[in-house]
Amino acid sequence: MDYQNIFTRVQVRGPAYAGVAPTDVGAFPRSKDSLFFYWAGKLGDAQIGPIYLGYTGIASLVCGIIAFEIIGLNMLASVNWDFVQFIRQLFWLGLEPPAPKYGLSIPPLAEGGWWLMAGMFLTASIMLWWLRMYRRARQLGMGTHVAWAFAAAIWLYLVLGFIRPILMGSWSEAVPFGIFPHLDWTAAFSIRYGNLFYNPFHALSIVFLYGSVLLFAMHAATILAVGRYGGEREIEQIVDRGTASERAALFWRWTMGFNATMESIHRWAWWFAVLCPLTGGIGILLTGTVVDNWYLWAVNHGVAPAYPMPVPAVLDPAMTGGAR
Repeated sequence: MDYQNIFTRVQVRGPAYAGVAPTDVGAFPRSKDSLFFYWAGKLGDAQIGPIYLGYTGIASLVCGIIAFEIIGLNMLASVNWDFVQFIRQLFWLGLEPPAPKYGLSIPPLAEGGWWLMAGMFLTASIMLWWLRMYRRARQLGMGTHVAWAFAAAIWLYLVLGFIRPILMGSWSEAVPFGIFPHLDWTAAFSIRYGNLFYNPFHALSIVFLYGSVLLFAMHAATILAVGRYGGEREIEQIVDRGTASERAALFWRWTMGFNATMESIHRWAWWFAVLCPLTGGIGILLTGTVVDNWYLWAVNHGVAPAYPMPVPAVLDPAMTGGAR
């Protein structure tokens, strides 16, 4: 059979397997029941479960639901509790941070207090979920690579909504909750600080973003291309000859001159993906705290050319003391 797979076509199903039993699972036992879901099998393994939440998992879900409800109900209130308008305008609705006049104080609920409360519960939910991931990995004897990759994304989240606003002395510097309000904030942020494209850490972040996309796509395409030879069974393939791994290695040596190993390609992808939010967070953190205008910074450091002076020169009214 010519097995050319883009989506999973063949679902090989054995008995439900609960997996290895960690020595210490905590106060709550794992769920014992598992089920098979056909459509999940189209994308991956059809087995759902067993699931373990524990104290940290349950607390994370509770905090996340509270944050979700605060944001959602505030959006619904902004359209006068009209569910039709809520659905129609959902992409444009948002929960805004406090006004600049409140600084880092706690404002009234209707003037940013709800934003502060939602952020507190959302942050607690994310941090508890990170702790859950870290503990699950340790109790299964795994490395903690997944938890630290998640921590890189948490770093960018904390810079945007917590660390930088504190350094700037105002919660108003934080990002609003909402889809288009968040995008509007990003555009206004770039304009206010002289075009974020001149920020070198933003440039690095984009390099790692595109680079990780390229690496993941190339690795995924290679394994799919040798799927007919069992390329997804990586461990067995490494010690065998004339099989999927050898064909994949030969293909890359033919086309690119060298070949990543089954292990090194994942290290490459991990580092590229993790460095994307790390460098992005550094760039955001420096904006407004160290650099007020990235275009002028780029001109001063020979990165960008200065715009030609208009003829005749136009004076800024703000610099002349106003009209007389």
